[in-house]
Amino acid sequence: MEKKAKIIATLGPAIYTDTKLKQLVNLGVDAFRINFSHNTDGIKKIVTKIRKIERSTNKKIALIADLQGVKLRIGKIKEDNQQIKFNQKYIFDTKKEIGDHSRINFPYPKILKKLKKGNKILIDDGKFTFVVTNKKGLEVTTICKSQNCSMRSNKSIHVPNFDIAFNKLTSKDKKDIKTAIKLGCNWIALSYLKNERLILEARKLIKKDMGIIAKIENQHALKNIISIIKATDSIMIARGDLAIDIGHSEVPKVQLSLIKKCSQFSKSVIVATQMLESMIENNTATRAEINDIATAIFQGADTVMLSAEAAIGKFPTQAVSTMAQTILSTEKYKKQHIEDFKNSIIPNKDPIKSILLSVKDIAYNPDVKAIIVFSNSGKSVKLVSAMRPAAKIFTISPNINVCRQVSLLWGVHSINSRDANGWKDMMSISKEIIKKLKFIKKNDFVVITAGLPFGRAGMTNMIRLYKVQSK
Repeated sequence: MEKKAKIIATLGPAIYTDTKLKQLVNLGVDAFRINFSHNTDGIKKIVTKIRKIERSTNKKIALIADLQGVKLRIGKIKEDNQQIKFNQKYIFDTKKEIGDHSRINFPYPKILKKLKKGNKILIDDGKFTFVVTNKKGLEVTTICKSQNCSMRSNKSIHVPNFDIAFNKLTSKDKKDIKTAIKLGCNWIALSYLKNERLILEARKLIKKDMGIIAKIENQHALKNIISIIKATDSIMIARGDLAIDIGHSEVPKVQLSLIKKCSQFSKSVIVATQMLESMIENNTATRAEINDIATAIFQGADTVMLSAEAAIGKFPTQAVSTMAQTILSTEKYKKQHIEDFKNSIIPNKDPIKSILLSVKDIAYNPDVKAIIVFSNSGKSVKLVSAMRPAAKIFTISPNINVCRQVSLLWGVHSINSRDANGWKDMMSISKEIIKKLKFIKKNDFVVITAGLPFGRAGMTNMIRLYKVQSK
């Protein structure tokens, strides 16, 4: 049994070797995230390694460029790890010198000016709390109110009740988009947006065969979630920053609500942040973490993501293996109780969507073993994936970047092939694929969908139910 939910691993020094990268792909990683908030020197060499692994494994691998946005971050710190004691005095200032156990660069003078005694400064997705006790110009003195506080370079800052959401791409984001295009990234992730405007701006700068992921991290985004979902290709529930903004106890219900909304609009959803946090230091997960992954899969998430667990953790292969095994176990249960997990999609006046919705009932028939989608743009297979059919999904595209992009979607196996030049050619390609699929037997059914005339994006208008005559 192959898993249908996908896994993203964040690139970092813990997995930069050829051996580690290949191990992760073989264990179940479907995409790698490049965090542009951190140093990306040498990332081109890593991407070259990934593409080499892609060729050797014949598995399409998506690359995600996660843009920094205006998410606040502290500066660099000595040895990239300084321990701050409980009730210890600690200074935040605008000095550019590398930080240490007594102070750190806080490169946002406008916020420092507004801080008052009693205000909280939360570091590293809210893990560590500092309370303001005194201020002298742009030097703010605080007291650490967290046990076992470990300060690392470039970790996130959150100041409660300060609106840092933004409505335009930063100059760094624009530069990083150009880099992402050169690297051949398949997705762009937009950080800390509050409505659809940032998505529309980014859409003008990226390639047509790149997808956009809207990261949901604040209350503003939740208030405008429908317009965001409609404008984007996928959302990421970035639970760290979101929890800080709305409260940890609110996150579970928001997660469920967002997954349902994305399903209704045929948009994929990624659940991220602290899924296997304990495995940064330990080689086994907690039962709560296992349950967290399973919950996301039960709810209908397309993808789950590993952050520090993969990038800097001591046990990245074990973390991926744990996540993959949990997905498989959960999906086995879902398959056995399929009626409980059929997704509902909001119908609309789009005739192409209506055609593909008709695939849904067919694809839940146990005799239908596979759905083959011919797609130039990836739009059709995104809709099929959103239906959560019991049958396996294969997309055929002449565009390698589209193949990589849709490989991140639930249940999708992408195949880079020449474009069909007619009806007979399409059937010929389909039969070639069927022959290679060992699980398909004589008298099994396969759904084939495509657009006529061939070669035109957004023209899906044909469905054929094909009965396998021989194997």
